[in-house]
Amino acid sequence: MKLKWMLLGLLAVAMGAHAQGAPEQDEQAQEKAARAVVAGFQWRDGAVGVDEAKARFNLNENFRYLGAADARKVLEDLWGNPPDDSVLGMIVPKGRGVLDDSGWAVVVTYSDEGYVSDEDAAKIDYDDMLKEMQDADKEDNEARKEAGYPALHLVGWAEPPHYDAASKKLYWAKELKGEGSEHSTVNYDIRVLGRRGYLSLNAVARMNELPEVKTGMQQLLPMVEFDAGSRYADYDKGTDKVAAYGLAALIGGGIAAKAGLFAKLGALLLGLKKLLIPLVLLGGAFFKKILGLFSRRKDGGGVVS
Repeated sequence: MKLKWMLLGLLAVAMGAHAQGAPEQDEQAQEKAARAVVAGFQWRDGAVGVDEAKARFNLNENFRYLGAADARKVLEDLWGNPPDDSVLGMIVPKGRGVLDDSGWAVVVTYSDEGYVSDEDAAKIDYDDMLKEMQDADKEDNEARKEAGYPALHLVGWAEPPHYDAASKKLYWAKELKGEGSEHSTVNYDIRVLGRRGYLSLNAVARMNELPEVKTGMQQLLPMVEFDAGSRYADYDKGTDKVAAYGLAALIGGGIAAKAGLFAKLGALLLGLKKLLIPLVLLGGAFFKKILGLFSRRKDGGGVVS
């Protein structure tokens, strides 16, 4: 049984959709409905413009793209994540379906909070940063639990941060582990700096898929660029807004959140919730927070963004 079908089956049980020992046709109906959703997707190949960010992807034959509406169907309807209107699209490796057990995808978002100075690039001590982020786990996890999510613990760098000063692209990967989970999760991030903000590419997968994800993300690095006039080099000191933080804050996550900077980093946790669904379902804490394609009602308590 595919992982996604297992999740959908668990969702149905959790929400009271059918009793223990439900007939096999229920599961088949769920699979059929999910495949019908995917069959309606409008895939795009090659050159893809992201107008909201004034950026573009020049995808090779290894990747394809879903626009915002279809990307949100994957995240919210098929993977059970809370709604997120900041999602601009999703890049999916060819040969890896969004319903496959081993599938992974890259969520695309954009922040227009201003020009991010890279003057601190050479001064960042990533070992110290990692320790600070791990120390911040306790406070962050208390907030997650209050919101109905399981604790997440930062194990370490799965890929230490790297900044390419020439291309203005920053990338790194974190290994995280959900409370009670046997498996670690890798969250691989790319930030592309532009004149008025930065483009975020966030990939999530299990730790054993890191080699494939790392290869894929490295392939994507040269495929994304801002349009002429919106590139980092186009910054106008006299007129353009400057972000209130530098490169360190883009990586810091919890540290940056304490400064009130990162309402728009939801894609990071959004992706992680995908792989933590089995854990939280079994724990029972997530039932009222999750929006499933096959539940016939929406919880009145709302969702966490």
